Amino acid sequence: MLLLNPGPVTLTERVRRSLLQPDLCHRESEFFDLQDEARERLLAAYALEPATWAAVLMTASGTAAVESMLSTLVPKTGRLLVVENGVYGERIAQMCVQYAISHERVSCSWMQAPSLGAIATRLDGETADTRFTHMAVVHHETTTGRLNDLQGLAELCRARGVSLLIDGVSSFGAEAIDFSNPSVAAVAATANKCLHGVPGASFVIVRRSALALAASRAYYLDLARLARLQDQRDTPFTPAVQAYYALVEALREYAEQGGRQARYQRYAALAEQVRAGFARLGIETAVPCEESSVVLRAYRLPPGLTYKALHDALKAEGFVIYAGQGDLSKTLFRISTMGNLISADIERLLKCCSQVLGKSH
Repeated sequence: MLLLNPGPVTLTERVRRSLLQPDLCHRESEFFDLQDEARERLLAAYALEPATWAAVLMTASGTAAVESMLSTLVPKTGRLLVVENGVYGERIAQMCVQYAISHERVSCSWMQAPSLGAIATRLDGETADTRFTHMAVVHHETTTGRLNDLQGLAELCRARGVSLLIDGVSSFGAEAIDFSNPSVAAVAATANKCLHGVPGASFVIVRRSALALAASRAYYLDLARLARLQDQRDTPFTPAVQAYYALVEALREYAEQGGRQARYQRYAALAEQVRAGFARLGIETAVPCEESSVVLRAYRLPPGLTYKALHDALKAEGFVIYAGQGDLSKTLFRISTMGNLISADIERLLKCCSQVLGKSH
């Protein structure tokens, strides 16, 4: 079965075999060697300096990494502006409510890009007592496949002394992220998307200076404590050792294959192959390609064809696709090109789609 959903991904045999390594106690030096290697390789993915940045691991989903980032890095006296244009932006706002983090929302249609002008106006309209200290945004909003303008948002933050917190769960490892911008405080991500690991390991890439202001509202997800103990070759809880094995092996494979730029180019080629093939079948993209991530794209369901019919027919042929979310579930479906996929797999997908469309008319 080939997974075309936005994570987990189809694994390489190399990563799958890594799950069969010997059982390992998480209090032994061998585990801390594994933890250290994962942290070092995560920083190396974007050529980050360990003196400035920390890669902080946790046994949890990507959502938990985002929650850890938010609940720790917005100080108790801080105020957060949440940029929303999809399910995952809305999820950030829900986390803020849960933790009683002072925040406001800038919301727009799920099918639209956030307006930099409207965000600038919102940032500039606050008084000294109500100014925003932080902004949070989803880089790749997989609700629609839109790649939000991270560079533009980071510049708005830099000019105003605002710290930027990034949900990079579906972009880290493939899409460009400019960590040199001083406004970027942290990026939350996961092993089982662009890095091609397995579910169960996630992480936050955090600027060490941001940890100095940590609020530490959570217990298990206390990012500051996790960072401090991992720097000391320690861990507060029992991690998913096998998931860490797989992450390290996936990161080794990632580096050997050429790193971020090579992964981006691979995804881009496969995404274009899908787009061009669907165009020949009359299936349209929901978001213009120049505004989409190469990781995942959303497509409009052809008239007369339900998502269930398309999903079930393709699953019978060995492909798992993904539905639209919320109100978009009746009009969109999504295809991700992450994981151990090759051009021949996409050709077979397109052939199967052609057969399904032939039967539906």
